[in-house]
Amino acid sequence: MADILHPGNEGDLQAQIEEVEALSSIYGDEWCVIDEASRIFCIKISDDLDEPKLTACLQIILPPDYPSAAPPIYQINAAWLRGPERTKLANSLEDLYVEHVGESILYLWVEKIREFLVEKSQSADTVDHQEKVNMTAEEEVDDDDDDDIPDFRTLRLNTENAHLFMDHKNDEELPPIKHGNTITDRRSTFQPHLAPVVTPRQVKMVLEKLCENKKIASATHNIYAYRIYCEDKHSFLQDCEDDGETAAGGRMLHLLQILDVRNVMVVVSRWYGGILLGPDRFKHINNCARNILVEEGYTASTDEATKSGAKAKRTKIKKTK
Repeated sequence: MADILHPGNEGDLQAQIEEVEALSSIYGDEWCVIDEASRIFCIKISDDLDEPKLTACLQIILPPDYPSAAPPIYQINAAWLRGPERTKLANSLEDLYVEHVGESILYLWVEKIREFLVEKSQSADTVDHQEKVNMTAEEEVDDDDDDDIPDFRTLRLNTENAHLFMDHKNDEELPPIKHGNTITDRRSTFQPHLAPVVTPRQVKMVLEKLCENKKIASATHNIYAYRIYCEDKHSFLQDCEDDGETAAGGRMLHLLQILDVRNVMVVVSRWYGGILLGPDRFKHINNCARNILVEEGYTASTDEATKSGAKAKRTKIKKTK
């Protein structure tokens, strides 16, 4: 039985309701409500409504304290969106949030993405680029019949498309996997697992290895997040997975970003004990992740790493203004 994510205060909830109503009115069928109770939405964005050349799907979770104190949690699905381009677009969305912190920004984000698509479609290599995209899209259809609107409630990692971001060898070895101490609260148990990773293929290998363990495979949720630093592109390849625990993966990825760790993935298994934990479940998931990162030497200590990460984040935000 899943815990329900409730907005934190009436002011934020009302602002979210008004923004969603406006976006639904503006974008019509392009705007889709995935889960009203958990504030999960999706919008299909194209460079041209009549004859689209490039399309992207923006998937959004509105946290309880959005827009007053937190940005939307988002993911952009587009087969053609490669590493450097994805980083550029993500940076532009971050800049918009910093410029309009505390305000409703989804409309600005959607139009920024549309502007990005228009610029991309007008570039000289669009025709050749789109031929490759079409081939990829056709291959994806064979694997998933529900590819029009991905199931955002699980934020599934599309490891088959990982080659779009970085090259890897097929003979890679399985990284060593560490298992951390458990946390138990009201009959729910949480346990972290950690592995060093440098390619998306290794991420997949670690997940497959963990699932060979019957106990881990039987967990109610196996939430994970990873960050890989791409030396040649000077950017991060990162993703997360909720596995049914809405917004947990995004929160864990945010923790990894604050701690500024790299080339590592963390998986937290939760065995549900029959009693709803509410927001405490997110605290336990992130505490598990943070503890094993500290134990395995990815950060000096819990307190020092948190302070260091927060300082680094503030410095980054200052640079974007």
